[in-house]
Amino acid sequence: MSDHPAITAMTEKMKKTVEHTLGEFSALHTGKASPAMVEGIMVEAYGSNIRLKEVAAITTPDARTIQIQPWDKSVIKSVEKAIQTSKLGINPAVDGGVIRLPLPELSRERRQELAKVAQNMAEEGRVSIRHGRREAMETLKAEQKSGAIPEDDLKRLEKEVQQITDRHIKEIDEHYENKEKELMSI
Repeated sequence: MSDHPAITAMTEKMKKTVEHTLGEFSALHTGKASPAMVEGIMVEAYGSNIRLKEVAAITTPDARTIQIQPWDKSVIKSVEKAIQTSKLGINPAVDGGVIRLPLPELSRERRQELAKVAQNMAEEGRVSIRHGRREAMETLKAEQKSGAIPEDDLKRLEKEVQQITDRHIKEIDEHYENKEKELMSI
């Protein structure tokens, strides 16, 4: 692998894109409660947007319930509103200082809907990776035009950029296929 700065930056960006896409996938619930489903939800508290995991303890007392206990009782309404406006499709139940999220049984339609959401997330990841490839290619071509790298090096580097791009897109595709199987097999 080349140690060209444009390729190194592109590879880092692509790794972060894959990690982000995996994080998005983990937020899609498959019928089993997981704190990862809600911890990234942005809550409006203390004059700014904060991740839910930074304002509350998130637990799963059983396989079908997520329990959220804000450390500061004044943010309960904000947490409830954030959950209602998120794309989870779960109705929060406030019980004193605790918010419970009962996960509904997944119907076939809901599973298909979640699979489509996962497909859109995967496509967003692929688009972001292709955007990184385009940026790297533009940088390399500009360097070649200015005489910083010769034409034959440009061709070699372009081929390497494409190989790295293909590898990261394949990784997202594999994770998407696994998520789709997981969603449809429940």
